[in-house]
Amino acid sequence: MDEVAKAVEECARSAKRAAPSLAAASEQAIDAALDSMAQRLLTHREEILAANEADVVKSRADGMSAGLLDRLTITPERLDGMAEQLRLLAGAPHQERTIEVSTLDGGLRLIERRRPVGVIGANYEARPNVTVDVASQLVKSRNGGVLRTGSAALGSAQRLVETVIAPALTEEAINADVIQLVPRVEREAAAALVRLPSLVPLVILRGSGESTRALATEAAIHGVGTLAHADGGGVLYIDEAADEAKVCDLVSASLDRLGVCNRLNLLLIHDNVHDAMWPSISAALAERGVTPSLAPHEHAIGYEWALDSDHEATVTVARVAALAEAVEIANDKTSGLAAGIATESETAAEAFFDGYTGTGVFWNAPTRLLDGFKLLAVPETGINLDNVPGPRGPVTYTDLYVRQYAVLPA
Repeated sequence: MDEVAKAVEECARSAKRAAPSLAAASEQAIDAALDSMAQRLLTHREEILAANEADVVKSRADGMSAGLLDRLTITPERLDGMAEQLRLLAGAPHQERTIEVSTLDGGLRLIERRRPVGVIGANYEARPNVTVDVASQLVKSRNGGVLRTGSAALGSAQRLVETVIAPALTEEAINADVIQLVPRVEREAAAALVRLPSLVPLVILRGSGESTRALATEAAIHGVGTLAHADGGGVLYIDEAADEAKVCDLVSASLDRLGVCNRLNLLLIHDNVHDAMWPSISAALAERGVTPSLAPHEHAIGYEWALDSDHEATVTVARVAALAEAVEIANDKTSGLAAGIATESETAAEAFFDGYTGTGVFWNAPTRLLDGFKLLAVPETGINLDNVPGPRGPVTYTDLYVRQYAVLPA
């Protein structure tokens, strides 16, 4: 076994050994640990921000794009937001661990029990805040974790684990080894993480489309389950019954950050209102410093600009003849992350909602809202787009369990 794979396996074994400590912890201890993490973020803010600044300076010198640098950066305001999310998570209700289902023949009772997965892996790149987001979700759901990030964010992630996560767990007599951060930066570490079904049966994958899809394939080969967030890109359809002022507000609100998956990526405009509304829509794009990609397009219509380090400040714009055409494009030509309709017609909105099969659908609201914290008031581990039963949309601590049926006497 090479040194990288060995380091990942050692982390997995440490987390598995420590997992019973978390599984047996009281709800009060878990919530106290999360509250302590929130406080430690603020108490140690200067050293956390300094470690992050060092990561940003190095990555900027290495030529990282503006969008990726934005993901990498922890500003004082974002750090405050991380702390607030932890406080909200601490106050969120714990999942019921047993649920009465029915009575069977002979007076026997059927109960559904929710058990932790055990140890869950997570692979993510230049997003140090994800270290806290995922670790806190795992702690709340009583799962151990093996976190792997790339070289760009490793310094920030290590500081967050050392000064925030581990001490908070130790304070509450929870074995801090339950949350592991892989110390290796090689990309091989990500592949090693998805090859350990007996130690890490589930891995959360976040990152660029191609690399994440490749890891999901590798995981499937080795019998490891994944919750993969590979592709994104929000769609906005401007209906012929749309209000022009609302449209401009939606366009602007959807482009407040360009390096995120739920930003506006594809703008579809009904033929009947295109010419009249285009000047104001174009102005709204210009105010955000965003360039429209107009027909004829030299790229796939659903091309995700957030993953293009050279052209992040771009939105694809296309004309459509009808609502049904917009729905077809959103369903067949994009990732299925999120799509919205701008319209004053309830009938049109209902038709769009009925037709679109993606993860999130919005009426006169920006797709930027497809986020665990914004929708559910708790952090997320990622957004799952699978078209199969199971967690879909923002995945939170309420989804990170396995079901067990128990039959017992009445």
